[in-house]
Amino acid sequence: MDIYDMKITDATIKEHGLTTDEYRRIVDSLGREPNLLELGIFSVMWSEHCSYKSSRRHLKNFPTKGPHVLQGPGENAGIVDIGDGLAVAFKMESHNHPSFIEPYQGAATGVGGILRDIFTMGARPIASLNSLRFGSPENKKTAFLVEGVVAGIAGYGNCIGVPTVGGEVYFNPSYNGNCLVNVMTAGLLKKDRIFRGNASGIGNPVIYAGSRTGRDGIHGAVMASDVFGEGGEERRPTVQVGDPFAEKLLLEACLELFKTDFVVGIQDMGAAGLTSSSVEMAARAHTGLELHIDRVPRREEGMTAYECMLSESQERMLMVVRKGTEEEVRKIFRKWDLEAEVVGTVIEGGNIRIMERGEVAGDIPVKFLTDDAPVYDRPIKRPLAQDELNTLDLKKIALPHNYSETLIKILSSLNVASKEWIYSQYDYMVRTDTVVCPGSDAAVVKIKGTNKAIALTVDCNSRYCYLDPRKGGAIAVAEAARNLVASGARPIALTDCLNFGNPERPEVMWQLTEAIHGIKDACIALGIPVIGGNVSLYNETSGVSVYPTPTIGMVGIIDDLKAHTTQWFKGAGDVVALIGETKPGLGGTEYLSAVHALERGDPPDIDLSAEKAVEEACLKAAGECIILSAHDLSEGGLAVSLAESAFNPKGNIGAEIDLDPKGLRADEALFAETQSRILVTVREKDVARLKAICKDAGAPLSVIGKTGGERLKIGSFIDVPVNELKEAWAGALGRYLAAHAAR
Repeated sequence: MDIYDMKITDATIKEHGLTTDEYRRIVDSLGREPNLLELGIFSVMWSEHCSYKSSRRHLKNFPTKGPHVLQGPGENAGIVDIGDGLAVAFKMESHNHPSFIEPYQGAATGVGGILRDIFTMGARPIASLNSLRFGSPENKKTAFLVEGVVAGIAGYGNCIGVPTVGGEVYFNPSYNGNCLVNVMTAGLLKKDRIFRGNASGIGNPVIYAGSRTGRDGIHGAVMASDVFGEGGEERRPTVQVGDPFAEKLLLEACLELFKTDFVVGIQDMGAAGLTSSSVEMAARAHTGLELHIDRVPRREEGMTAYECMLSESQERMLMVVRKGTEEEVRKIFRKWDLEAEVVGTVIEGGNIRIMERGEVAGDIPVKFLTDDAPVYDRPIKRPLAQDELNTLDLKKIALPHNYSETLIKILSSLNVASKEWIYSQYDYMVRTDTVVCPGSDAAVVKIKGTNKAIALTVDCNSRYCYLDPRKGGAIAVAEAARNLVASGARPIALTDCLNFGNPERPEVMWQLTEAIHGIKDACIALGIPVIGGNVSLYNETSGVSVYPTPTIGMVGIIDDLKAHTTQWFKGAGDVVALIGETKPGLGGTEYLSAVHALERGDPPDIDLSAEKAVEEACLKAAGECIILSAHDLSEGGLAVSLAESAFNPKGNIGAEIDLDPKGLRADEALFAETQSRILVTVREKDVARLKAICKDAGAPLSVIGKTGGERLKIGSFIDVPVNELKEAWAGALGRYLAAHAAR
C-alpha cells in the first residue's frame, strides 16, 4: 500500500505533534482528510518552532522600527544601517533540544544554521557569539554536555572561518534536563544589496543548491516543540549532521551569485527544511510553488517525498531565479563543487504542490500553513509560590567572617569564573578584524575600509528572570546595552532568543509574557528596536522547566575605533570611579547563591531613566577618549568587578579602594548587584571633565580609589594579592572539567 493512502489514526496525529483539535482544523481547511505527506507538512509548519503559535500575539508588543533599521522581523535576519553605504545583518537562534541529545552535532549545526540565516541575506558573516546554559556542576551529564557543545561550536565555526568573538556561560540545576545553546551571528553587506526570501515571478524556476538531502533531522522542528522525558537518546535520529566545509563552499557560491542580477529570492533550508523554505518564500510573495520532488538531490536510496520535504539535512539553499538564468546559476555552484538543480516553478493560485513520479503527492494552500496556522491565547497565571520565592529576610543572612575569602569563593563560582577554557578553543582572530577578544564586556570588530567598528554582546541573567521575569527581561536589555556602552559603542538594535518551558502551563506563559513586557519597556526607554529573534519553548524535562531565559543579542556602533574601551585597568596611578550608585538588596545575587546557597528575594530594581543617564555619561566620556577602562557591574557586584578589572591580560594591576558602606550592610556594599553602574578609570587630569559629563547627564559619580600595586584593597574589608584572586578565577572551570575527566 502506498504510504499516501495510509489511514491517519489518532496515533499518527500524536506522533506528528498535533492535537486532535488541530487535526480537525486541517480537515476543515482542506475540505478532506490529508494524506501522510500533507500531514507531515502541517505538523512542521504548525509546530511551535515554526509557527510561534503560543507567543506570536505577545511578540507584537515589541518595538521594531528605528532610524537604523533596514529590515525588521519576518525575514531570515534583521538588518541595520551602519553608514558609509554598509549594513549589518544579525540574528540569534536556538539549538537546545538537539544539543542536549547529541551535544557536538547539535551545537555544530546550530552554528551552521545561523550562519546561513546571515549569508542568505547577502551578508558575509564576520562574527559569531553564543549563550550557553548547563545544569548543576554536580549533575553527572553537565561536563559531558559542556565539552561536546564547545567542541561542536569550535569544530564548525573554526572550519568555516568565522571568528567566535564572545558569549556567556551559566550553570544552574534548572538546566539539568535541558541545556540551552543559543548562537548569534552578524554579517556585513552593502545596504543596497539586500536579498530576501521571496518567491516572486510566475514561471520563475526554483533551484535547490548545496548538499544532498538525507534522512537526518526528519521531524527536528516537531522534536524542538515538545518536552522531554528522562533521557532523550531515542531522539537522536532527529538531530542533523553538519559539514562545515560544505557550508564554506555554499557561502562563497552564494556570495558570488549575489554579484549577479539572477536572484529573485533565496532562503536557507533550516528548521523543517524544504517545507519551511518553500512555504515561507511563497507566503511572502503571495504566490504558489510546484516542486518536483524526484529532482531533489539525495544521498540515500529510496527516499520518499515525505522524507525529502521534512529532512533537515544541512548546508542547503532554496532560491528563485530569473527565468533563463538557470544554466548560469548552475555554473557558479559547479565552480564550487556544489549541486544546483531546478526542482520547481513559481505558480499562480497560492498552493504548495508536491509532484512525485509525475503525480500530485500533496497540494495545500500556502495560507493554511502560515496565516491560518493556530494562534493560541494560552492561560496565564502567576505561580502561587512566587510571593514566597520573593521573600528574603536579610536578618537571617549571616555576614561573612572573612570578606577576602568570600570574594575568592564568588570568583571561583563557575558562573563568574573565567571562561577562557571555552573561548580558547575558538578561533576568534580569523579574518583579522577582531579588536577586542573574548573576556571583556563586549567584542569589538573593525569594519575594513572605515574608521568604524561594531560591538556585540549576548546577555541574560536567568536567575533574575526566575524571581521576577518582567524585571529580569528589562535588565537583560539594559545590561546588554551597558556592555556595549562600556566598550565605547552606541547600541542600535537587538535580537532575542526567548527560552522557556512548556507554554501549556499557565505559570510558564506568565513568565514568558512578563519577560516580553520587560524587554519592551527597556527597548522603548533606551531607544533600541527588536529586529528579529527566536522563541524556544518546551524546554522542560519530566515536568521540570528551565529558568526563564530571554537571551538578548545586541549590536552597537563605534564611529571612531580609537574610542573603543576594554574592562581592564591600564596602569598604576589612574583614578577609579563609579558611574551610578549602589543601593541595598541582595536578592538574586551570585553572592547569595554561591555563599549562602539561596536563590530567592527580589532581584535588583531597574530604573530605566537612571540607566539611560549612566549609559549616556559613559558613552560621552568614551567618545572624548578620557576613559581608560570601563566595566559593567553585574554578577558579584562591585568587588567582583574590581577584581576582574585588575586581571589585565598583559599583567595584573592592583587597586586601593575607599569603601564607606553608608548605611548598607558590608556584603551589600561589596556584592549587591545594583543595576545601572559602570566602573571606570581615568587619568587624574580628566577627573573634572568626567564629573562635568556625569552632571550634565544626570548620572551619579563617585571617585573611589586609585590603581596600582599588587593587591586589591577594598576599604577595611578586602586585602588580597591580585595573583591569588586571579588563580581562583582563571582556573575554576578547567579544574572542574579535569576533575570530572579523572572520575
